[in-house]
This record gives sequence, structure tokens and C-alpha cells, in this order.
Amino acid sequence: MEPAEPPVPPSALPKPAPKPPAPKAEAKAPPAPPGPPDQAPPDDLARPDYLAPLEQACPGGVSQVSYWVGDWTLIVPRDRLVEVATWLRDTPESRFDFCSDLTAVDWPPRAERFDLVYCLYSVPHRRRVRLKVRLKDGEAAPSVTGIWPAANWFEREVFDMFGIRFDGHPDLRRILMPDDWQGHPQRKDYPLEGPGELLLEDPLEWLKLRNAAREAEFE
Repeated sequence: MEPAEPPVPPSALPKPAPKPPAPKAEAKAPPAPPGPPDQAPPDDLARPDYLAPLEQACPGGVSQVSYWVGDWTLIVPRDRLVEVATWLRDTPESRFDFCSDLTAVDWPPRAERFDLVYCLYSVPHRRRVRLKVRLKDGEAAPSVTGIWPAANWFEREVFDMFGIRFDGHPDLRRILMPDDWQGHPQRKDYPLEGPGELLLEDPLEWLKLRNAAREAEFE
């Protein structure tokens, strides 16, 4: 009989080929929020005393009433803004005689992309309310400078930052950015690197182009 072969030690056995790593799933950005929920007021919360007279005087002028963190918000159709704003300023029950701020919020996934937010204050009654108007991209809002003169520069800032136009504004032009600036920096689709690659890659070339445009205006 032939002698049996000695057993092969485990260290001499061929090692199995390593399994290829599983492909990594591509990271997906979370979906953009469609817009704020505009919370309805609690059932046991008393509504402001001016709200019922406003709804009677301007039927359909308030499409929704919201209450959040102690603040009332009236959502107003674009074509009823001047009517509702004038009533809130002139009526003794409300007397919102001061527009303390005006800004906008950009919600690109939404059909009515922009929220215009008017922050109003009543000096006689010492209380606040917000008006909110929803706009599609490219849609203009009526100016309220004839109601609250303080809105003049606020509307210019919103135009400068978001590109929203205000019909009837006496002097609608940029207020923060240069007149020849490209785009509107607070829109959510504004490029993070700025209005153009020339500005970052070759600032001198960008300055030459800007100066050439200015020289052409004087010729």
C-alpha cells in the first residue's frame, strides 16, 4: 500500500477571493419643502376684533387666517391687497398705521412660488399682524407705498433680492446690489458662486468687461 499523503495544513489552502464591495447607494438630497403649513388658529382662541368687520367689508379679501407662535397672519389674494391694506390702515378697529417690514420667501416647488410678507403695527392699539400674498414667478404685486410710505425702500429691496416687481412703485430700482448686477441673490436658484464664473476665475477680466460697458454708455 502506498503511504497516505500528509494532510494539507489550513494555512496552505487557497484563500477564497474577496467579495467585491457592494455598490454604495447614491446620496439623494431631501425633497425641497413645498412651503409653510400656515397653521390654523386653535378653536378655543378668540379671533381679533377687527377680523369679522374686515371680512364683512371686503368679502373674499382674506382667503385664510393663520396663527403661529402668538402671531396672526392674514393670507390675501394679490388683487385684493390694496383694498385690504387700506381698510386695515383706516378703520378705527384696526388702525395698522405702520408697515414695519416687508420681505419675501422663495418656495421653488410651489406653483405660487413666492410669499410676500407684510409686517404691520398699530400704534394706537399696540398690536401686530402679518399680511401674506402668494405670487407666481414673474407675477407683479401692487405697490403699497401710497398706503404706507415706509414700504418704498422695502419694495425696492424685495425687487433687488428676489426680482419681484411692484406695479405703481414710484422708483423701482436696485437698492443693495449695483445696477448692473446679474440675477437676484435671495432666490433659491441663484448660483452659489455668484453671477458668473468670470468673477471668480479672472476678476480683472470681469472688471474690464464691466468698465467697457460703462464706457459704451458715455459714447
